[in-house]
Amino acid sequence: MICLFLTLFAHVFKTGWTGVNERTFIAVKPDGVQRKLVGEIIRRFERKGFKLAGLKFLQASEEKLREHYWELREKPFYKGLVKYMSSGPIVAMVWQGLDVVKTSRKMLGETNPADSLPGTIRGDYSVEVGRNIVHGSDSVESAQREISLWFKEHELVCWEESTEHWIYE
Repeated sequence: MICLFLTLFAHVFKTGWTGVNERTFIAVKPDGVQRKLVGEIIRRFERKGFKLAGLKFLQASEEKLREHYWELREKPFYKGLVKYMSSGPIVAMVWQGLDVVKTSRKMLGETNPADSLPGTIRGDYSVEVGRNIVHGSDSVESAQREISLWFKEHELVCWEESTEHWIYE
């Protein structure tokens, strides 16, 4: 019942999900899927204490990816990025938790793996910026836009995790 209320409140007042209900969009890119890192990435988010709210395994169209990366359309790497991201399956996910956008960016590491610290996903598993394994929303606003692009509202699950009282005060 509380999930329904929060969804309606967020929709009516355009506030999005905040606090422990903040959500972010994470996508395992084709290189991460091909290298069989999906389970490892999910494991890291689960162990951190974040809650999975949505997951899809799909082959993304170039049209969908052009929309997703619209803000980068003037960059010289844009066309190659769209082509690469459509070259194989991806895993699209929505994760929920306190400060999940900011924290997940730290978990992912820098966009350029050479600048990523060991212990981050990119620092541990990638070498080159063009194959950096995973995408993560860079702001709450981007997360809301990306989630609505990849997921319909009914595809997101609002559920009570039994360990939540061990994660949050």
